[in-house]
Amino acid sequence: MQFPSPLTDGILIKRYKRFLADIRLESGDIITAHCPNTGTMLTCSTPGSAVCLSTSENPKRKYRYTLEMIKVGTTWVGVNTALTNKLVTEALLAGKIAEYPNIDSIAAEVKTSRHTRLDLQLMQGDRSTYLEVKNCSLAINGCAMFPDTVTTRGTKHLQELMRLVEEGSEAVIFFLVQRLDADHFAPAVHIDPDYGKALHRAIAAGVKVLIYQARVSPSGIHVVNALPFRGEENSIIPKG
Repeated sequence: MQFPSPLTDGILIKRYKRFLADIRLESGDIITAHCPNTGTMLTCSTPGSAVCLSTSENPKRKYRYTLEMIKVGTTWVGVNTALTNKLVTEALLAGKIAEYPNIDSIAAEVKTSRHTRLDLQLMQGDRSTYLEVKNCSLAINGCAMFPDTVTTRGTKHLQELMRLVEEGSEAVIFFLVQRLDADHFAPAVHIDPDYGKALHRAIAAGVKVLIYQARVSPSGIHVVNALPFRGEENSIIPKG
């Protein structure tokens, strides 16, 4: 995914009220930007960090700027979770997800039960696969982790994927790691032990886990490679 127009540089002053961030622009002006991320942004919301913002020309928007990425050390981290499904869809259609080549069609926001929608449904001939996509921006000592806050909704999605597998469907939980400073993935059981347990139950029930990594830069975000999953032995707070 290429950004349609150049991003605006700035420095993070603070993120607050979950969806707002105060930014100092290169001009010295201080603006409030929309922060499209429902998590805590643990490890990637330090005041003083470099950020990049997209700009909307929609006069009806309250906040003209949107926080797209933040720099952690030398690594850009994508924090706009509204882009995650689009990035995964583009990668699938481009054949970058080795497990699912030659996709015929992709449906979004698919209702699978009365109270549940899953992110994507893939069709390959008569083969149907349900995907729930999660954005991963948390990484500590090379270990990418999800979630960065307690997520009862995420656990509910795992339960729905297990139900679909039990009914004979193929189901996948897909973690997109939007940073390059990680070389493996593990569930963040120190943050949400219930989610970690549910993930391992889902794997045992036949739900597939895919972890892919994206290269994030001010020009665009692109899915580039898979990462290995490490289970119980790495599902702890990394030392260091």
